[in-house]
Amino acid sequence: MRYIEPHAHMVSRTTDDYEKLALAGCEVLCEPAFWAGFDRSSADGFYDYFRQLTEYEPRRAARFGIKHFCWLCINPKEADDPGFAREVMALIPEFIDKETVLGIGEIGLNKNTRSELAIFEEHVQLALDHDLPILIHTPHLEDKLKGTRLILDSLASFSKLDRSKVIIDHVEEHTVGLVLDAGFWAGMTLYPESKCTPNRAIDILEVYGSERLWMNSACDWGISDPLSVPKCALEMRRRKHTPEQIEKIVFDNPYKFLSQSPRFRI
Repeated sequence: MRYIEPHAHMVSRTTDDYEKLALAGCEVLCEPAFWAGFDRSSADGFYDYFRQLTEYEPRRAARFGIKHFCWLCINPKEADDPGFAREVMALIPEFIDKETVLGIGEIGLNKNTRSELAIFEEHVQLALDHDLPILIHTPHLEDKLKGTRLILDSLASFSKLDRSKVIIDHVEEHTVGLVLDAGFWAGMTLYPESKCTPNRAIDILEVYGSERLWMNSACDWGISDPLSVPKCALEMRRRKHTPEQIEKIVFDNPYKFLSQSPRFRI
């Protein structure tokens, strides 16, 4: 089975994980910029991080025949300090034209603060200025619904925003309908302990259909599984989904969305 892993934080994973992904059929992997597991002490840390995303990780992935792409931003968790966030954002123009940079992400909200929202909107404008897709992080657990609504309200204020070029990730049963009804793409994150389990994600597919939906592992420094997408595909097969239905959600849909970036070529 071939598939695309559209959201994984491989800087936190070992090289063995790349080998496992390749053996499972992963052909393309996309890595959004995110938290390092701790708050960085200066913008210089992000400069090196952006180099890692655009230079080192593509080479590490290529050893196993996987094409690596990335997204750039300052993550929502560290965006609550606007001064620091703008220092980091000032670095992005140096990297934004690199051949593996797809767009801006994962931006969004963490604690739903005004500062986070202000930096979120500046990121959206940056993406619009460069005509690039946007990948959005929604808060976890009890703040998810509130954060999702704040994000949707904010996006509605951008009159020139092409909603087909925006994916709002980490949706769950109580937020997926809001995202799809507003015309955006929705991402389902498969986590062992939070977000969506494979069966919950398949339930969402069976209720809402497969249009403008993808699934991802978002594997990072916490308890997560880089093979959650192929494992979910196996569960879809057990639940009598056809090979065509499985390929649509694990390959065709992410390919369709990501191809809106001028640099996504496989």
